[in-house]
This record gives sequence, structure tokens and C-alpha cells, in this order.
Amino acid sequence: MKEKCKITSSMEDYLEAILVLKEKNRVARVKDIAKELDVRTPSVNAALKTLVKAGFVAHEKYGYVELTVTGEKIARDVKNRHELLVCFLTDILMLDEDTAALDACKIEHEMSKQTFKRLAEFIEYLKHGGKAGAEVECLKNFKDGLN
Repeated sequence: MKEKCKITSSMEDYLEAILVLKEKNRVARVKDIAKELDVRTPSVNAALKTLVKAGFVAHEKYGYVELTVTGEKIARDVKNRHELLVCFLTDILMLDEDTAALDACKIEHEMSKQTFKRLAEFIEYLKHGGKAGAEVECLKNFKDGLN
């Protein structure tokens, strides 16, 4: 039975991890989720119970973890925000991949749809300046000025 609940950033992290594992391995197992999120399996089991009650995942004890339609939609939204932020932090701000991934994970949960859309448009503009293959001059100058 589904319970109405507010989705937390931790729940989003679990849903995103399940999606990533399913895309990579075709299945998501409790032990793989634990490894992906660097948590212990009892933590994963507790989170899965909450996600099942909320209607975001389906999971039978010792079985694979499946995303529901709603769970997959949330997971894809989180993954898209994460990827956009990593792109911005690496390609625009020129941060290293590890720092960008960590910071993106912190920011992705609080970003509104409007901010996500605007940031995506801004990145596209900076990278191409409205022309195929043309990088905006200010971005080029920024990159050239970094040590």
C-alpha cells in the first residue's frame, strides 16, 4: 500500500543509484546499491522499505530491486540534474571530475525545474554561442586564464 510522503535527498540518491545500476548491469541488488552509495546493506534494506511503502520501488527479500514508473521518473530527473551539474562544473568552471561529482550530488536535490532549465540553456549558450562549434569569447578567456 502506497503511503504519501515527501521525498528526501537520501531517497533520491537511492533511486538514482538503482537506475544507474540497472543501466549498467541490467539489475540492481541490495549489495550493489550499498557499494554504489558506500553504505551498509542494513541501511539499504531500511531505505528500500521506505521506498516500497512510498510506491517508488518494488522489492522482494533477496530479489532484485525494481523501480516503479514513478520511481523511475524521479530517478531520471535526479540523474539529469546530476549530469547537468557535472557538465557545468567540469566544462564551464573547469573543476576536476571527482570534485564536480561530489558537489553535483550536494546541489542536485535542491535545484528547481526552472533553475535546471535555465542552467541547461546557459551551458548550451556558453559552449556554442548560438553557433555550431563556436565557444563564447568570455568562456574561452576564462579557460585561458585558469592555472
